[in-house]
Amino acid sequence: MGKKLKSDALLMLTALIWGTSFVAQKEGMDLIGPLAFNGIRTLIGALVLIPVILLLNGKKGEDTRTPEEKKTEKKLLIIGGVCCGLVLCLAGNVQQIGIFYTSVSHSGFITAMYVVIVPLLGLFLKKRVPLVIWCCVAASAVGLYLLCIPASGFGHVNKGDLIILLCAVLFAVHILVIDYFSPKVDGTKMSCIQFFVAGILSLIFMAPVDSALGFDLPTVSTVIGSWLPILYSGVLSCGVAYTLQIVAQKDADPTVASMILCLESVFALIAGMIILGEMMSVREVVGCVLMFAAIVVANLPTKQPDKL
Repeated sequence: MGKKLKSDALLMLTALIWGTSFVAQKEGMDLIGPLAFNGIRTLIGALVLIPVILLLNGKKGEDTRTPEEKKTEKKLLIIGGVCCGLVLCLAGNVQQIGIFYTSVSHSGFITAMYVVIVPLLGLFLKKRVPLVIWCCVAASAVGLYLLCIPASGFGHVNKGDLIILLCAVLFAVHILVIDYFSPKVDGTKMSCIQFFVAGILSLIFMAPVDSALGFDLPTVSTVIGSWLPILYSGVLSCGVAYTLQIVAQKDADPTVASMILCLESVFALIAGMIILGEMMSVREVVGCVLMFAAIVVANLPTKQPDKL
Protein backbone atom coordinates (compact mmCIF):
# COMPACT_ATOMS: atom_id res chain seq x y z
CA MET A 1 0.00 0.00 0.00
CA GLY A 2 1.41 3.40 -1.02
CA LYS A 3 2.00 6.12 1.55
CA LYS A 4 -0.78 8.35 0.23
CA LEU A 5 -3.31 5.52 0.09
CA LYS A 6 -2.36 4.47 3.62
CA SER A 7 -2.71 8.07 4.83
CA ASP A 8 -6.14 8.40 3.22
CA ALA A 9 -7.23 5.13 4.86
CA LEU A 10 -6.07 6.35 8.29
CA LEU A 11 -7.87 9.66 7.81
CA MET A 12 -11.02 7.80 6.80
CA LEU A 13 -10.72 5.75 10.00
CA THR A 14 -10.26 8.97 11.96
CA ALA A 15 -13.44 10.46 10.47
CA LEU A 16 -15.29 7.20 11.21
CA ILE A 17 -14.21 7.24 14.86
CA TRP A 18 -15.15 10.89 15.31
CA GLY A 19 -18.49 10.42 13.57
CA THR A 20 -19.53 7.35 15.54
CA SER A 21 -18.34 9.00 18.73
CA PHE A 22 -21.48 11.16 18.60
CA VAL A 23 -23.45 7.97 19.32
CA ALA A 24 -21.19 7.17 22.28
CA GLN A 25 -21.60 10.71 23.59
CA LYS A 26 -25.39 10.44 23.44
CA GLU A 27 -25.56 6.94 24.90
CA GLY A 28 -23.12 7.88 27.66
CA MET A 29 -25.64 10.22 29.24
CA ASP A 30 -28.11 7.46 30.08
CA LEU A 31 -26.64 7.26 33.59
CA ILE A 32 -24.41 10.31 34.11
CA GLY A 33 -24.67 14.02 33.29
CA PRO A 34 -23.01 15.76 30.33
CA LEU A 35 -20.24 17.49 32.30
CA ALA A 36 -19.43 14.33 34.26
CA PHE A 37 -19.26 12.31 31.05
CA ASN A 38 -17.23 14.91 29.20
CA GLY A 39 -14.85 15.45 32.11
CA ILE A 40 -14.06 11.77 32.54
CA ARG A 41 -13.66 10.97 28.86
CA THR A 42 -11.47 14.05 28.24
CA LEU A 43 -9.13 13.12 31.10
CA ILE A 44 -8.90 9.61 29.65
CA GLY A 45 -7.99 11.17 26.29
CA ALA A 46 -5.19 13.13 27.99
CA LEU A 47 -3.80 9.98 29.62
CA VAL A 48 -3.88 8.12 26.29
CA LEU A 49 -1.75 10.85 24.70
CA ILE A 50 1.03 10.57 27.30
CA PRO A 51 2.58 7.37 25.81
CA VAL A 52 2.18 8.91 22.34
CA ILE A 53 4.20 11.93 23.47
CA LEU A 54 6.89 9.71 25.00
CA LEU A 55 7.08 7.67 21.78
CA LEU A 56 7.33 10.75 19.56
CA ASN A 57 9.98 12.29 21.83
CA GLY A 58 12.02 9.10 21.57
CA LYS A 59 12.10 9.42 17.78
CA LYS A 60 13.31 13.02 17.78
CA GLY A 61 16.92 13.81 16.99
CA GLU A 62 19.32 15.83 19.06
CA ASP A 63 17.80 18.97 20.56
CA THR A 64 19.88 21.96 19.47
CA ARG A 65 17.78 24.63 21.16
CA THR A 66 19.33 26.89 23.75
CA PRO A 67 18.10 26.78 27.37
CA GLU A 68 16.41 30.15 26.85
CA GLU A 69 14.58 28.89 23.76
CA LYS A 70 13.43 25.80 25.65
CA LYS A 71 12.15 27.94 28.52
CA THR A 72 10.27 30.24 26.17
CA GLU A 73 8.67 27.35 24.28
CA LYS A 74 7.68 25.61 27.52
CA LYS A 75 6.00 28.77 28.78
CA LEU A 76 4.16 29.21 25.47
CA LEU A 77 3.18 25.52 25.51
CA ILE A 78 1.55 25.88 28.92
CA ILE A 79 -0.22 29.11 27.97
CA GLY A 80 -1.42 27.58 24.70
CA GLY A 81 -2.59 24.39 26.39
CA VAL A 82 -4.52 26.30 29.04
CA CYS A 83 -6.13 28.67 26.51
CA CYS A 84 -7.11 25.78 24.22
CA GLY A 85 -8.36 23.82 27.23
CA LEU A 86 -10.61 26.65 28.38
CA VAL A 87 -12.26 26.96 24.96
CA LEU A 88 -12.43 23.18 24.52
CA CYS A 89 -14.13 22.88 27.92
CA LEU A 90 -16.82 25.33 26.83
CA ALA A 91 -17.23 23.87 23.33
CA GLY A 92 -17.17 20.23 24.42
CA ASN A 93 -19.66 20.68 27.24
CA VAL A 94 -22.03 22.83 25.19
CA GLN A 95 -21.93 20.07 22.55
CA GLN A 96 -22.54 17.39 25.16
CA ILE A 97 -25.55 19.27 26.53
CA GLY A 98 -26.87 19.85 23.01
CA ILE A 99 -26.57 16.16 22.12
CA PHE A 100 -28.77 15.37 25.13
CA TYR A 101 -31.63 17.32 23.51
CA THR A 102 -31.18 16.55 19.80
CA SER A 103 -30.28 13.69 17.48
CA VAL A 104 -26.83 12.40 16.59
CA SER A 105 -27.37 13.20 12.90
CA HIS A 106 -28.27 16.82 13.64
CA SER A 107 -25.34 17.13 16.05
CA GLY A 108 -22.82 15.87 13.51
CA PHE A 109 -23.82 18.22 10.70
CA ILE A 110 -24.38 21.33 12.82
CA THR A 111 -21.07 20.86 14.66
CA ALA A 112 -19.28 20.62 11.30
CA MET A 113 -20.49 24.16 10.59
CA TYR A 114 -17.39 25.40 12.41
CA VAL A 115 -15.56 24.96 9.08
CA VAL A 116 -17.71 27.71 7.57
CA ILE A 117 -17.76 29.86 10.72
CA VAL A 118 -13.95 30.03 11.09
CA PRO A 119 -13.45 32.34 8.05
CA LEU A 120 -16.25 34.61 9.32
CA LEU A 121 -14.56 34.96 12.68
CA GLY A 122 -11.45 35.89 10.72
CA LEU A 123 -13.19 39.19 10.02
CA PHE A 124 -12.39 40.16 13.61
CA LEU A 125 -8.74 39.55 12.74
CA LYS A 126 -9.12 41.95 9.80
CA LYS A 127 -9.00 39.24 7.16
CA ARG A 128 -11.08 39.44 4.01
CA VAL A 129 -13.55 36.62 3.41
CA PRO A 130 -13.41 35.27 -0.19
CA LEU A 131 -16.63 35.32 -2.22
CA VAL A 132 -16.72 31.51 -2.30
CA ILE A 133 -16.87 31.44 1.51
CA TRP A 134 -19.80 33.84 1.54
CA CYS A 135 -21.53 31.49 -0.92
CA CYS A 136 -20.78 28.59 1.44
CA VAL A 137 -22.24 30.57 4.34
CA ALA A 138 -25.42 31.21 2.36
CA ALA A 139 -25.72 27.53 1.32
CA SER A 140 -25.06 26.27 4.83
CA ALA A 141 -27.61 28.74 6.25
CA VAL A 142 -30.27 27.38 3.89
CA GLY A 143 -29.23 23.83 4.76
CA LEU A 144 -29.34 24.62 8.47
CA TYR A 145 -32.83 26.05 8.05
CA LEU A 146 -34.09 22.92 6.30
CA LEU A 147 -32.39 20.65 8.84
CA CYS A 148 -33.47 22.42 12.03
CA ILE A 149 -36.64 24.40 11.25
CA PRO A 150 -39.61 22.09 10.73
CA ALA A 151 -42.30 22.85 8.17
CA SER A 152 -44.56 23.90 11.06
CA GLY A 153 -42.33 26.93 11.67
CA PHE A 154 -39.90 28.45 14.15
CA GLY A 155 -42.18 27.69 17.09
CA HIS A 156 -41.15 24.03 16.94
CA VAL A 157 -37.37 24.47 16.79
CA ASN A 158 -35.45 21.89 18.84
CA LYS A 159 -33.46 23.75 21.50
CA GLY A 160 -30.75 21.10 21.21
CA ASP A 161 -30.06 22.24 17.63
CA LEU A 162 -29.57 25.83 18.83
CA ILE A 163 -27.21 24.66 21.55
CA ILE A 164 -25.18 22.66 19.01
CA LEU A 165 -25.01 25.73 16.76
CA LEU A 166 -23.45 27.63 19.68
CA CYS A 167 -21.06 24.69 20.05
CA ALA A 168 -20.03 25.09 16.38
CA VAL A 169 -19.17 28.75 17.02
CA LEU A 170 -17.10 27.78 20.07
CA PHE A 171 -15.26 25.08 18.10
CA ALA A 172 -14.50 27.70 15.44
CA VAL A 173 -12.93 29.84 18.18
CA HIS A 174 -11.03 26.76 19.34
CA ILE A 175 -9.63 26.28 15.83
CA LEU A 176 -8.40 29.88 15.75
CA VAL A 177 -6.72 29.52 19.15
CA ILE A 178 -5.01 26.30 18.03
CA ASP A 179 -4.01 27.99 14.77
CA TYR A 180 -2.23 30.69 16.77
CA PHE A 181 -0.30 28.43 19.14
CA SER A 182 0.31 25.19 17.16
CA PRO A 183 3.08 26.52 14.86
CA LYS A 184 5.02 27.66 17.92
CA VAL A 185 4.82 24.55 20.14
CA ASP A 186 4.55 20.75 20.06
CA GLY A 187 0.97 20.05 18.96
CA THR A 188 0.64 16.70 20.72
CA LYS A 189 1.84 18.08 24.05
CA MET A 190 -0.46 21.07 23.76
CA SER A 191 -3.39 18.77 23.00
CA CYS A 192 -2.59 16.66 26.06
CA ILE A 193 -2.53 19.77 28.25
CA GLN A 194 -5.79 21.06 26.81
CA PHE A 195 -7.48 17.72 27.51
CA PHE A 196 -6.32 17.83 31.13
CA VAL A 197 -7.50 21.44 31.54
CA ALA A 198 -10.88 20.75 29.89
CA GLY A 199 -11.40 17.57 31.91
CA ILE A 200 -10.53 19.11 35.28
CA LEU A 201 -12.70 22.19 34.66
CA SER A 202 -15.62 19.99 33.57
CA LEU A 203 -15.47 18.02 36.81
CA ILE A 204 -15.18 21.22 38.88
CA PHE A 205 -18.42 22.64 37.40
CA MET A 206 -20.09 19.22 37.14
CA ALA A 207 -22.19 19.47 40.32
CA PRO A 208 -24.08 22.74 39.64
CA VAL A 209 -24.54 22.26 35.89
CA ASP A 210 -25.48 18.58 35.83
CA SER A 211 -27.80 19.05 38.80
CA ALA A 212 -29.54 21.92 37.02
CA LEU A 213 -30.11 19.56 34.08
CA GLY A 214 -31.67 16.96 36.34
CA PHE A 215 -28.72 14.57 36.76
CA ASP A 216 -27.44 13.23 40.05
CA LEU A 217 -23.74 13.32 40.82
CA PRO A 218 -22.02 10.27 39.31
CA THR A 219 -21.23 7.27 41.49
CA VAL A 220 -18.77 4.47 40.89
CA SER A 221 -21.62 2.22 39.74
CA THR A 222 -23.01 4.77 37.25
CA VAL A 223 -19.56 5.44 35.81
CA ILE A 224 -18.94 1.69 35.47
CA GLY A 225 -22.38 1.38 33.87
CA SER A 226 -21.28 3.89 31.22
CA TRP A 227 -17.82 2.39 30.70
CA LEU A 228 -18.24 1.54 27.01
CA PRO A 229 -19.26 5.00 25.68
CA ILE A 230 -16.77 6.67 28.05
CA LEU A 231 -13.87 4.55 26.85
CA TYR A 232 -14.93 4.75 23.21
CA SER A 233 -15.15 8.54 23.18
CA GLY A 234 -12.18 8.95 25.52
CA VAL A 235 -9.66 6.44 24.21
CA LEU A 236 -10.67 6.28 20.55
CA SER A 237 -12.08 9.75 19.84
CA CYS A 238 -9.68 11.84 21.94
CA GLY A 239 -6.55 9.68 21.98
CA VAL A 240 -6.41 7.25 19.07
CA ALA A 241 -8.15 9.37 16.41
CA TYR A 242 -6.01 12.42 17.21
CA THR A 243 -2.85 10.29 16.92
CA LEU A 244 -4.05 8.78 13.64
CA GLN A 245 -4.63 12.27 12.26
CA ILE A 246 -1.09 13.35 13.19
CA VAL A 247 0.44 10.25 11.59
CA ALA A 248 -1.74 10.34 8.47
CA GLN A 249 -1.32 14.03 7.65
CA LYS A 250 2.45 13.65 7.34
CA ASP A 251 2.00 11.98 3.93
CA ALA A 252 -1.43 13.29 2.94
CA ASP A 253 -2.34 16.22 0.75
CA PRO A 254 -3.88 18.88 3.07
CA THR A 255 -6.86 19.43 0.78
CA VAL A 256 -7.58 15.71 0.47
CA ALA A 257 -7.15 15.32 4.23
CA SER A 258 -9.71 18.03 4.99
CA MET A 259 -12.15 16.51 2.48
CA ILE A 260 -11.90 13.09 4.10
CA LEU A 261 -12.27 14.48 7.63
CA CYS A 262 -15.46 16.24 6.49
CA LEU A 263 -17.00 12.76 6.29
CA GLU A 264 -17.23 12.84 10.09
CA SER A 265 -20.72 14.36 9.80
CA VAL A 266 -21.81 11.72 7.28
CA PHE A 267 -20.58 8.91 9.53
CA ALA A 268 -22.48 10.51 12.43
CA LEU A 269 -25.66 10.42 10.33
CA ILE A 270 -25.14 6.78 9.32
CA ALA A 271 -24.26 5.71 12.88
CA GLY A 272 -27.34 7.45 14.25
CA MET A 273 -29.56 5.65 11.76
CA ILE A 274 -28.00 2.19 12.20
CA ILE A 275 -27.28 2.15 15.93
CA LEU A 276 -29.99 4.44 17.34
CA GLY A 277 -32.63 4.01 14.65
CA GLU A 278 -32.81 7.73 13.93
CA MET A 279 -34.69 8.73 10.80
CA MET A 280 -34.68 11.91 8.74
CA SER A 281 -37.29 13.52 6.54
CA VAL A 282 -36.62 14.44 2.92
CA ARG A 283 -36.46 18.09 4.02
CA GLU A 284 -33.74 17.28 6.57
CA VAL A 285 -31.77 15.19 4.08
CA VAL A 286 -31.75 18.07 1.59
CA GLY A 287 -30.54 20.34 4.40
CA CYS A 288 -27.71 17.91 5.20
CA VAL A 289 -26.67 17.73 1.55
CA LEU A 290 -26.51 21.53 1.29
CA MET A 291 -24.53 21.82 4.51
CA PHE A 292 -22.11 19.07 3.52
CA ALA A 293 -21.54 20.68 0.11
CA ALA A 294 -20.84 24.01 1.80
CA ILE A 295 -18.42 22.38 4.24
CA VAL A 296 -16.54 20.61 1.43
CA VAL A 297 -16.27 23.72 -0.75
CA ALA A 298 -15.14 25.80 2.23
CA ASN A 299 -12.25 23.36 2.66
CA LEU A 300 -11.04 23.80 -0.91
CA PRO A 301 -7.85 25.86 -1.25
CA THR A 302 -8.42 29.51 -2.03
CA LYS A 303 -6.20 32.52 -2.47
CA GLN A 304 -4.91 33.71 0.88
CA PRO A 305 -7.22 36.56 1.98
CA ASP A 306 -5.66 39.95 2.44
CA LYS A 307 -5.96 41.94 5.62
CA LEU A 308 -8.45 44.79 5.63
